[in-house]
Amino acid sequence: MVATDGWIALPGSLNPIPGVTTSYYPDPYAAANGNQQGQTTYIFGFRQVPTGTDPLSLKGQAQASAPLLYVNENTDVTIRLTNAGLQQRPDLVDSHTIHWHGFRNAIPLFDGVPEMSISVPIGQNFTYYYKPINPGTYMYHCHFEDVEHVHMGMTGVIFVRALQNTGMMRSNPADPINSTLVPAVDSTNTPIPLARLAGGPASSPLGYVYNDGLQPTDPNSSAYDREFTIFLSEVWAKAHYNDAHIQPTDWSEYAPDFWLMNGRCYPDTLAPSSNPLVAPSDPRLQFQPISSLVTANEGEKVLLRAVSLGYQQSSLNITGIDLRLVGKDAVFLRSNTDEALRTGIPRINPVNTEFSTNTIYIGPGESVDAIFIAPTFSGGTGTSGLGYDTYLFYNRNFANSTSGSSSSYGGQMTEIRIYPAGTLQSQTAPNY
Repeated sequence: MVATDGWIALPGSLNPIPGVTTSYYPDPYAAANGNQQGQTTYIFGFRQVPTGTDPLSLKGQAQASAPLLYVNENTDVTIRLTNAGLQQRPDLVDSHTIHWHGFRNAIPLFDGVPEMSISVPIGQNFTYYYKPINPGTYMYHCHFEDVEHVHMGMTGVIFVRALQNTGMMRSNPADPINSTLVPAVDSTNTPIPLARLAGGPASSPLGYVYNDGLQPTDPNSSAYDREFTIFLSEVWAKAHYNDAHIQPTDWSEYAPDFWLMNGRCYPDTLAPSSNPLVAPSDPRLQFQPISSLVTANEGEKVLLRAVSLGYQQSSLNITGIDLRLVGKDAVFLRSNTDEALRTGIPRINPVNTEFSTNTIYIGPGESVDAIFIAPTFSGGTGTSGLGYDTYLFYNRNFANSTSGSSSSYGGQMTEIRIYPAGTLQSQTAPNY
């Protein structure tokens, strides 16, 4: 991973958004051909380093949001961070870190808080080590001058896949550190199917969000067939302009102009994901590679991993689809009755706090795991007229879903598209 700066595309470059001072947006310092391709806004950020590539050669090529990271529970994880410096601001000699937000009992050396660990100066690198034992959805960000660096874009999603995917679970879920690994079975000692992520058969679910000890056919199971991350953030045009133009920012005056999903505004949220390690199919979005479009076949279980590292409260709504919230801040919300029956050990969560809703309330630094069952396809060419049914997934604060102006300027909004059974192939990666 490399830490550096760069430019991204936000809407309104040809017709500046009412209320956004044109001297701040679009930024006249945008890279060569930037405004012709739609790139408008200066950022700090991270970027994945392809094998065999010199990290310092990626200076000035940060992406928003940061690379999506996913790892398996109970495995050794290393992340090497190189600070390439800032292309636009060579005078700014900031160090950078990676802080895995929400990681339990992190060793201070690898926690990324510069006051207690190591910050990485320009031209240097540092390798972080983790061994995650708690599945769920997390986030990561730079913790050096974090108010500025987080808002400028040094943020991303990281999640831990459950051990149950592999056909194993812990003998004592209440004490994962001192547990031994045992075969994954339910309360009747019936084996739980291996997930497709771990080489299971086509009849198995893609994965399990948590180690729930339930068969995938159980209505309380955390099994899912497709998964999508939705990362929420904001852009205050003045602050981004100030950083590019060597001007101070009074963060107590925070007033964002754009609200983003996975680093994009609607309708760019619907554009497909692209591999940031290869030549971009859309030059305008080359540094915003992660789509927010949710697609599924009717009847499939779809996992939404929602994360917020903006500075404002958000409420994401889906009209016409019920969501089952199974996790909050990487904590399983259902009471662990089945694990207690299996192990004879008291439940971790004595109260069942899982619930159904059509709205996800999420604040800064929080994550939510929600599952829905894709509705039955309406038939014919669908409500879209293009072979699928369309459901809107958007921030209920209208200003946040439209960037404070007409719908043409976009914001925190995307679509859920439901297809007839068997139309879509199995998912190859999150958000694809």
